[in-house]
Amino acid sequence: MAPAKILVVDDDPAIRMLIHRFLSKQNYQMESAEDGKSALAIFEQFNPDLVILDVNLPDATGYNLCQEMQSRTGVFVLMLTSRSDEADKIRGFSQGADDYLTKPFSLGELEVRVGAILKRQRPVTTAEQQCLTFDNLVIDPVRREVTLNGNIVPLTALEFDLLHFLASHPGRVWRRAELIQKVWDYEYVGDQRVVDVHIGQIRKKIEIDTSQPAMIQTVRGVGYKFEAPSKEGESES
Repeated sequence: MAPAKILVVDDDPAIRMLIHRFLSKQNYQMESAEDGKSALAIFEQFNPDLVILDVNLPDATGYNLCQEMQSRTGVFVLMLTSRSDEADKIRGFSQGADDYLTKPFSLGELEVRVGAILKRQRPVTTAEQQCLTFDNLVIDPVRREVTLNGNIVPLTALEFDLLHFLASHPGRVWRRAELIQKVWDYEYVGDQRVVDVHIGQIRKKIEIDTSQPAMIQTVRGVGYKFEAPSKEGESES
């Protein structure tokens, strides 16, 4: 497989160069930009697999840039922030970020996060290629597409992985820590509420009534489970 392409966007030259050099040595194909305008120009030409994106740029916010890039391709986004404020993270995740690193961070941690995100690109095995169909909800792991009533549901890469994982084990209850391990694919040290944020985003897109979710159900004190929607007209037993 060709090496993954990564674009680093940060207005701090020291951080930008450090990440660029470090990931180049890990055999990733690298480009970098210091502001939003040049980032979008390089993004168009380079077509990266992952963007490492600073939240605060001189001419743009990382949040807006994240949305703009993801509206063009299914790119992964790893946000960099100097603030460890939970509200910032939740905002970033709701704008489509796949993961977060708070400055200062270690290069070891950066390497683990980048590796975990890019693993989601791996080709799916034959066993995983089966479409999951639940009444009017279809999850296609090969095309990484979800359709509801025939309409495509716009999910980020991480939202897709989380929904696909839950739907692959209908009725099974998962703790947040288990979901982080299975879906994020590393020992996540941050706040486990990150799971709640992503579940909330998926619910907004697939549930009829988010206050009473039918498909992704909360199991109080434990975590979450996926329940296959009942057929239209069937009475609830």
